[in-house]
Amino acid sequence: MNDLPRKCIALVGLLVAFGACDHLSLAAQAPNASFAGVIERTRPKIVKIYGAGGYRGLESYQSGFLISPEGHVLTVWSYVLDSDVITVTLDDGRKFEAKLLAADPRLELAVLKVEAQGLPAFDLGQSVEASEGMRVLAFSNLFGVATGDEPVSVQHGSVAACTKLEARRGTYETPYKGPVFVLDAMTNNPGAAGGALTDRDGRLLGMLGKELRNSLTNIWLNYAIPTREMATTVEEIRAGRFVAQRAAPDAPKPAHPLTLDLLGIVVVPEVLDRTPPFIDEVRIGSPAAEAGLKPDDLIVFVGERLVPTSKALRDELERIDRIDRVKLTVTRGQDLIEVTLTASDAEN
Repeated sequence: MNDLPRKCIALVGLLVAFGACDHLSLAAQAPNASFAGVIERTRPKIVKIYGAGGYRGLESYQSGFLISPEGHVLTVWSYVLDSDVITVTLDDGRKFEAKLLAADPRLELAVLKVEAQGLPAFDLGQSVEASEGMRVLAFSNLFGVATGDEPVSVQHGSVAACTKLEARRGTYETPYKGPVFVLDAMTNNPGAAGGALTDRDGRLLGMLGKELRNSLTNIWLNYAIPTREMATTVEEIRAGRFVAQRAAPDAPKPAHPLTLDLLGIVVVPEVLDRTPPFIDEVRIGSPAAEAGLKPDDLIVFVGERLVPTSKALRDELERIDRIDRVKLTVTRGQDLIEVTLTASDAEN
């Protein structure tokens, strides 16, 4: 598929996004006049998220939505969150520095926390199921239209299909293979990832996913991940029980631990205390080279554990015996890639 259809899709999405900012106009066009009230009630639950970006033209923003009055935010896991400073802007224009509590790359979700109280929020326990043909609303900061207290974009459409996700981003298959709601509106464009999908009454159905291309037909997908697929993980993260948390400092370590040197990985120099573990060099013939790792890849997970810094990466590797296999999850541009390797691969 060449770039022209993609650009046409983006243009249509942009026109929809700008038109949707006037929620009263949207309501007037909809058969159900109560859409205006639904949008007015739902819009304050949506947030704009700003973080890393700019590299190779990548956007530095995405969407999210509040899931507790205490400031918990559900959004997609992406390169935007690979930043020392993540800013969340509320519907009323207030800005907060957010803390990343945890992320699950297989569900492509993350939970942030801002220090605020009494916020309007979705209740994951009150979410509903979608069905084919159901008319829906998609709320997001599509194309970065809203930067302060401007209203987020609202799109109206319907659920075209309830199916399993078979898609890819670039040349890599997406790690999430679970159920999705395929939508007939151009919802999954830059900035929309992490937005909320609701029914016509404003009840939460799911979270808008990233920009993806169908691996069978090669067309761009517009989809949302159902709330039921995320609810358990989100609650574990909020309760501090999620497995991606760092290991306890006093956890036992093997006598012969795994190291970056054994894997053939050199990370960028630690010029700051919180230097992210970007790969600076992959040694020729090493296990990392055989697994396809490349310079500029950002290592985000060792097994199920999040490693936001180079120090955290080394600490996690020290808990793995050098004869054991280790799974690394890296981001490469907008792609999330998993590789499995062992130090003994260098001897084969």
